[in-house]
Amino acid sequence: MTGNASTVTATSTATARPAAIEVHDVHKWFGGRRVLDGVSLTVEPGTVTVILGRSGSGKSTLLRVLNHLEKPEAGHVSIGGELIGVQRHGGRLKELRERAILAQRGRIGFVFQNFNLFPHLTVLDNVAAAPVATGRLSRPQAQALAQDLLRRVGLGDRGGAYPRQLSGGQQQRVAIARALALRPGVILFDEPTSALDPELVGEVLSVIKDLATGGTTLVIVTHEIGFAREVADEVVFLHEGRIVEQGPPAQVLDHPAHPRTREFLSKVL
Repeated sequence: MTGNASTVTATSTATARPAAIEVHDVHKWFGGRRVLDGVSLTVEPGTVTVILGRSGSGKSTLLRVLNHLEKPEAGHVSIGGELIGVQRHGGRLKELRERAILAQRGRIGFVFQNFNLFPHLTVLDNVAAAPVATGRLSRPQAQALAQDLLRRVGLGDRGGAYPRQLSGGQQQRVAIARALALRPGVILFDEPTSALDPELVGEVLSVIKDLATGGTTLVIVTHEIGFAREVADEVVFLHEGRIVEQGPPAQVLDHPAHPRTREFLSKVL
């Protein structure tokens, strides 16, 4: 790993304001298939919540509902007390305009499993792009911030490279730096190591571990059970679109109460 990723500490999110997440009875269908079935969840500010479950259990869909990349058919989400993607209108919820939704998403970091970097931009410009596009920083200010964030994820010497010139682990660390560039109070991680070769997983998890100490609210979908045990404040287990178990790692991972949780863990541990 290039540089020292362990320097990603509270200073990287010093101006972030951690925001609690509240999910209220969310339902989501794809065609005739119910993907989320009455999910309700509260994430406390500054905590790390890990979401576990089998493939198809609704984990990634729930994550995408949190920032309104997926619109729920019923229920709603609020972050820091603000409804996401909708507003109350005459006792009902009305969809916000796309510009307002985009502004909300700018306060919620999202790290995808497949990086989603702009291939035509350098690493530095990938990280600097959002603060410039949103008008928060001038281009020189954004580039200075981007350089600082790249140093913090151990890539301070790769700002002039293009994504294709980096390993998968390096690309994912750039994606994390990009998520930090808008100083969000919440960062969502959708299986951030699933697209990586096994030898690259550790470098990305190391960066996330350091973020976990920095006061930003993290919600992480992952299959890395050891990582979940180490960093999570709360573990949530989804089965067929429902939360069937949640609690501290020592409870859910070491003494699971639900048979579906026990079955899942018996296959992955």
